[in-house]
Amino acid sequence: MKIAFSPCPNDTFVFHAWAHGLIPGASELDVTYADIDITNGLAASGSGPEVLKISYAALPWVLDEYALLPCGGALGRGCGPLILTAGAASAADLSGRRVAVPSERSTAYLLFRLWAAKHVPGGVGDIVVMPFDEIMPAVKRGDIDAGLVIHEARFTYRNYGLDMLQDLGSWWEADTGLPIPLGAIIARRSLDLASIARWTRESVEYAWAHPEASADYVMSHAQEMSPEVTEAHINLYVNRYTADLGEDGYAAVSALLDRAAAEGLVPRIDPAKLKAIQP
Repeated sequence: MKIAFSPCPNDTFVFHAWAHGLIPGASELDVTYADIDITNGLAASGSGPEVLKISYAALPWVLDEYALLPCGGALGRGCGPLILTAGAASAADLSGRRVAVPSERSTAYLLFRLWAAKHVPGGVGDIVVMPFDEIMPAVKRGDIDAGLVIHEARFTYRNYGLDMLQDLGSWWEADTGLPIPLGAIIARRSLDLASIARWTRESVEYAWAHPEASADYVMSHAQEMSPEVTEAHINLYVNRYTADLGEDGYAAVSALLDRAAAEGLVPRIDPAKLKAIQP
Protein backbone atom coordinates (compact mmCIF):
# COMPACT_ATOMS: atom_id res chain seq x y z
CA MET A 1 0.00 0.00 0.00
CA LYS A 2 1.43 3.36 -1.00
CA ILE A 3 1.42 6.16 1.56
CA ALA A 4 2.80 9.70 1.53
CA PHE A 5 3.50 11.80 4.61
CA SER A 6 6.00 14.43 5.68
CA PRO A 7 9.39 13.70 7.25
CA CYS A 8 8.32 15.78 10.27
CA PRO A 9 8.74 14.05 13.66
CA ASN A 10 5.01 13.78 14.37
CA ASP A 11 4.38 11.85 11.13
CA THR A 12 7.40 9.56 11.38
CA PHE A 13 6.60 8.91 15.06
CA VAL A 14 2.98 8.03 14.24
CA PHE A 15 3.72 5.77 11.28
CA HIS A 16 6.98 4.18 12.44
CA ALA A 17 5.38 0.96 13.69
CA TRP A 18 3.23 0.42 10.61
CA ALA A 19 6.04 1.33 8.20
CA HIS A 20 8.34 -1.18 9.94
CA GLY A 21 5.94 -4.11 9.92
CA LEU A 22 5.16 -3.98 13.63
CA ILE A 23 1.36 -3.92 13.29
CA PRO A 24 -0.01 -7.49 13.01
CA GLY A 25 -2.04 -8.06 9.86
CA ALA A 26 -1.43 -4.58 8.44
CA SER A 27 -0.64 -4.14 4.76
CA GLU A 28 3.01 -3.48 3.93
CA LEU A 29 3.69 0.22 3.32
CA ASP A 30 5.58 1.83 0.46
CA VAL A 31 6.42 5.24 1.95
CA THR A 32 7.00 8.51 0.12
CA TYR A 33 8.26 11.39 2.27
CA ALA A 34 7.10 14.73 0.93
CA ASP A 35 6.44 18.32 1.93
CA ILE A 36 2.78 19.12 2.64
CA ASP A 37 2.46 21.18 -0.54
CA ILE A 38 3.43 18.10 -2.53
CA THR A 39 1.04 15.75 -0.73
CA ASN A 40 -1.80 18.25 -1.15
CA GLY A 41 -1.08 18.24 -4.87
CA LEU A 42 -0.87 14.45 -5.05
CA ALA A 43 -4.28 14.11 -3.43
CA ALA A 44 -5.85 16.67 -5.76
CA SER A 45 -4.30 15.09 -8.87
CA GLY A 46 -6.46 11.99 -8.62
CA SER A 47 -3.41 9.77 -9.10
CA GLY A 48 -1.92 9.98 -5.62
CA PRO A 49 -1.16 7.07 -3.29
CA GLU A 50 -3.79 5.16 -1.36
CA VAL A 51 -3.12 6.95 1.93
CA LEU A 52 -1.82 10.50 2.45
CA LYS A 53 -1.23 13.17 5.04
CA ILE A 54 -2.65 16.45 3.74
CA SER A 55 -3.73 19.82 5.07
CA TYR A 56 -7.29 20.03 6.34
CA ALA A 57 -7.59 23.07 4.08
CA ALA A 58 -7.11 20.78 1.05
CA LEU A 59 -9.84 18.37 2.13
CA PRO A 60 -12.80 19.97 0.27
CA TRP A 61 -11.16 19.26 -3.09
CA VAL A 62 -10.56 15.55 -2.48
CA LEU A 63 -13.51 14.23 -0.44
CA ASP A 64 -15.13 12.55 -3.44
CA GLU A 65 -12.11 10.29 -3.92
CA TYR A 66 -10.68 10.14 -0.38
CA ALA A 67 -12.21 9.68 3.07
CA LEU A 68 -11.00 11.40 6.23
CA LEU A 69 -9.64 8.92 8.76
CA PRO A 70 -10.58 9.56 12.41
CA CYS A 71 -6.99 9.10 13.57
CA GLY A 72 -3.34 9.74 12.69
CA GLY A 73 -3.62 13.46 11.95
CA ALA A 74 -2.59 16.65 13.70
CA LEU A 75 -4.99 18.78 15.73
CA GLY A 76 -4.45 20.41 19.04
CA ARG A 77 -4.21 23.48 21.20
CA GLY A 78 -1.27 25.82 21.48
CA CYS A 79 0.16 24.44 18.24
CA GLY A 80 -0.97 26.85 15.55
CA PRO A 81 0.94 28.49 12.71
CA LEU A 82 2.91 31.68 13.35
CA ILE A 83 3.36 34.85 11.30
CA LEU A 84 7.00 35.90 11.58
CA THR A 85 8.80 39.11 10.64
CA ALA A 86 12.38 40.38 10.84
CA GLY A 87 11.67 43.00 13.47
CA ALA A 88 8.61 44.08 15.39
CA ALA A 89 5.56 44.69 13.22
CA SER A 90 1.80 45.00 13.43
CA ALA A 91 -0.98 43.51 11.34
CA ALA A 92 -1.35 46.82 9.49
CA ASP A 93 2.30 46.58 8.43
CA LEU A 94 1.43 43.55 6.26
CA SER A 95 -0.76 45.64 3.97
CA GLY A 96 0.54 45.16 0.42
CA ARG A 97 3.56 43.15 1.60
CA ARG A 98 5.08 39.90 0.32
CA VAL A 99 4.30 36.92 2.53
CA ALA A 100 5.73 33.40 2.19
CA VAL A 101 3.46 30.43 2.93
CA PRO A 102 4.13 26.65 2.92
CA SER A 103 1.24 25.85 0.57
CA GLU A 104 -1.71 27.68 -0.93
CA ARG A 105 -3.91 24.81 0.26
CA SER A 106 -2.40 24.50 3.72
CA THR A 107 -4.43 24.96 6.88
CA ALA A 108 -1.87 27.55 7.90
CA TYR A 109 -2.62 29.63 4.83
CA LEU A 110 -6.37 29.23 5.28
CA LEU A 111 -6.14 30.45 8.88
CA PHE A 112 -3.93 33.29 7.69
CA ARG A 113 -6.48 34.37 5.07
CA LEU A 114 -9.33 34.27 7.58
CA TRP A 115 -7.27 36.32 10.05
CA ALA A 116 -5.94 38.78 7.45
CA ALA A 117 -9.45 39.47 6.15
CA LYS A 118 -10.24 40.95 9.57
CA HIS A 119 -6.92 42.52 10.53
CA VAL A 120 -4.90 43.62 7.47
CA PRO A 121 -6.29 46.80 5.89
CA GLY A 122 -6.44 46.42 2.11
CA GLY A 123 -5.04 42.90 2.30
CA VAL A 124 -1.52 41.58 1.88
CA GLY A 125 0.44 41.79 -1.37
CA ASP A 126 2.15 38.89 -3.15
CA ILE A 127 1.91 35.39 -1.70
CA VAL A 128 5.04 33.30 -2.28
CA VAL A 129 4.85 29.51 -1.83
CA MET A 130 8.04 27.85 -0.62
CA PRO A 131 9.00 24.74 1.40
CA PHE A 132 8.40 25.47 5.07
CA ASP A 133 12.07 24.94 6.01
CA GLU A 134 13.12 27.75 3.64
CA ILE A 135 10.72 30.37 4.98
CA MET A 136 12.56 31.56 8.08
CA PRO A 137 15.90 32.01 6.29
CA ALA A 138 14.08 34.01 3.58
CA VAL A 139 12.49 36.29 6.17
CA LYS A 140 15.84 36.77 7.89
CA ARG A 141 17.51 37.70 4.57
CA GLY A 142 14.76 40.17 3.74
CA ASP A 143 13.71 38.28 0.59
CA ILE A 144 10.13 38.47 1.88
CA ASP A 145 8.39 40.73 4.40
CA ALA A 146 6.76 38.04 6.51
CA GLY A 147 6.58 34.29 6.69
CA LEU A 148 3.88 31.87 7.73
CA VAL A 149 5.51 28.94 9.51
CA ILE A 150 4.37 25.64 10.95
CA HIS A 151 5.58 22.73 13.05
CA GLU A 152 8.98 23.01 14.72
CA ALA A 153 9.45 26.63 13.63
CA ARG A 154 7.51 27.71 16.71
CA PHE A 155 10.41 26.32 18.77
CA THR A 156 13.26 27.66 16.63
CA TYR A 157 12.26 31.02 15.12
CA ARG A 158 14.13 32.98 17.78
CA ASN A 159 17.34 31.31 16.58
CA TYR A 160 16.89 33.31 13.36
CA GLY A 161 16.40 36.57 15.22
CA LEU A 162 12.77 36.79 14.08
CA ASP A 163 9.73 38.21 15.82
CA MET A 164 6.26 36.69 16.05
CA LEU A 165 3.61 39.04 14.74
CA GLN A 166 0.68 36.67 15.39
CA ASP A 167 0.05 33.18 16.70
CA LEU A 168 -2.83 32.11 14.47
CA GLY A 169 -3.62 29.16 16.71
CA SER A 170 -4.17 31.42 19.70
CA TRP A 171 -6.41 33.63 17.56
CA TRP A 172 -8.42 30.62 16.34
CA GLU A 173 -8.83 29.14 19.81
CA ALA A 174 -9.92 32.46 21.31
CA ASP A 175 -12.38 33.00 18.48
CA THR A 176 -13.92 29.51 18.39
CA GLY A 177 -13.00 27.69 21.60
CA LEU A 178 -12.02 24.73 19.41
CA PRO A 179 -8.71 22.97 18.73
CA ILE A 180 -6.75 23.81 15.60
CA PRO A 181 -7.18 21.36 12.70
CA LEU A 182 -3.84 21.15 10.91
CA GLY A 183 -3.08 17.89 9.10
CA ALA A 184 -5.47 15.10 8.06
CA ILE A 185 -4.89 11.46 7.17
CA ILE A 186 -6.98 10.40 4.19
CA ALA A 187 -7.46 7.10 2.35
CA ARG A 188 -9.12 6.17 -0.93
CA ARG A 189 -12.81 5.39 -0.43
CA SER A 190 -12.45 2.21 -2.48
CA LEU A 191 -10.29 0.63 0.24
CA ASP A 192 -11.11 -1.11 3.53
CA LEU A 193 -11.26 2.13 5.51
CA ALA A 194 -12.05 0.50 8.84
CA SER A 195 -8.89 -1.62 8.63
CA ILE A 196 -6.71 1.32 7.59
CA ALA A 197 -8.06 3.38 10.48
CA ARG A 198 -7.43 0.51 12.88
CA TRP A 199 -3.83 0.02 11.68
CA THR A 200 -3.19 3.76 11.94
CA ARG A 201 -4.56 3.90 15.46
CA GLU A 202 -2.54 0.83 16.47
CA SER A 203 0.59 2.50 15.06
CA VAL A 204 -0.12 5.57 17.20
CA GLU A 205 -0.64 3.42 20.28
CA TYR A 206 2.55 1.47 19.60
CA ALA A 207 4.49 4.73 19.28
CA TRP A 208 3.23 5.90 22.67
CA ALA A 209 3.92 2.54 24.30
CA HIS A 210 7.43 2.22 22.80
CA PRO A 211 8.77 5.75 22.17
CA GLU A 212 12.36 4.53 22.12
CA ALA A 213 11.64 2.18 19.19
CA SER A 214 11.09 5.00 16.72
CA ALA A 215 13.87 7.32 17.94
CA ASP A 216 16.46 6.56 15.26
CA TYR A 217 13.87 6.56 12.48
CA VAL A 218 12.41 9.89 13.61
CA MET A 219 15.81 11.55 13.97
CA SER A 220 16.98 10.30 10.57
CA HIS A 221 14.21 12.35 8.96
CA ALA A 222 14.18 15.27 11.39
CA GLN A 223 15.95 17.76 9.10
CA GLU A 224 18.75 18.65 11.52
CA MET A 225 16.46 19.24 14.50
CA SER A 226 17.95 18.70 17.91
CA PRO A 227 16.60 15.81 20.00
CA GLU A 228 15.04 18.34 22.38
CA VAL A 229 13.15 20.12 19.59
CA THR A 230 12.12 16.79 18.09
CA GLU A 231 10.68 15.63 21.41
CA ALA A 232 8.83 18.92 21.91
CA HIS A 233 7.44 18.67 18.38
CA ILE A 234 6.08 15.16 18.99
CA ASN A 235 4.64 16.04 22.40
CA LEU A 236 2.77 18.99 20.90
CA TYR A 237 1.40 17.48 17.71
CA VAL A 238 0.79 13.86 18.72
CA ASN A 239 -2.03 14.02 21.24
CA ARG A 240 -5.47 12.60 21.98
CA TYR A 241 -6.83 13.91 18.68
CA THR A 242 -4.20 11.81 16.89
CA ALA A 243 -5.73 8.65 18.32
CA ASP A 244 -9.33 9.79 17.85
CA LEU A 245 -10.67 13.04 16.40
CA GLY A 246 -13.70 12.86 18.66
CA GLU A 247 -16.56 15.32 18.64
CA ASP A 248 -14.30 18.33 19.33
CA GLY A 249 -12.04 17.35 16.46
CA TYR A 250 -14.84 16.98 13.94
CA ALA A 251 -16.40 20.22 15.18
CA ALA A 252 -13.09 22.03 14.65
CA VAL A 253 -12.73 20.71 11.10
CA SER A 254 -16.32 21.63 10.27
CA ALA A 255 -15.91 25.13 11.74
CA LEU A 256 -12.73 25.79 9.76
CA LEU A 257 -14.12 24.59 6.43
CA ASP A 258 -17.55 26.19 6.93
CA ARG A 259 -15.96 29.58 7.70
CA ALA A 260 -13.64 29.27 4.73
CA ALA A 261 -16.52 28.30 2.43
CA ALA A 262 -18.54 31.30 3.64
CA GLU A 263 -15.61 33.51 2.58
CA GLY A 264 -15.40 31.77 -0.80
CA LEU A 265 -11.98 30.31 0.00
CA VAL A 266 -12.87 26.62 -0.39
CA PRO A 267 -15.77 24.64 -1.88
CA ARG A 268 -18.55 23.87 0.58
CA ILE A 269 -18.39 20.27 1.80
CA ASP A 270 -21.11 17.69 2.32
CA PRO A 271 -21.12 16.99 6.10
CA ALA A 272 -22.01 13.36 5.45
CA LYS A 273 -18.76 12.88 3.57
CA LEU A 274 -16.68 14.38 6.34
CA LYS A 275 -17.51 11.71 8.91
CA ALA A 276 -17.37 8.69 6.66
CA ILE A 277 -16.12 6.14 9.19
CA GLN A 278 -16.16 5.78 12.94
CA PRO A 279 -13.04 5.24 15.08
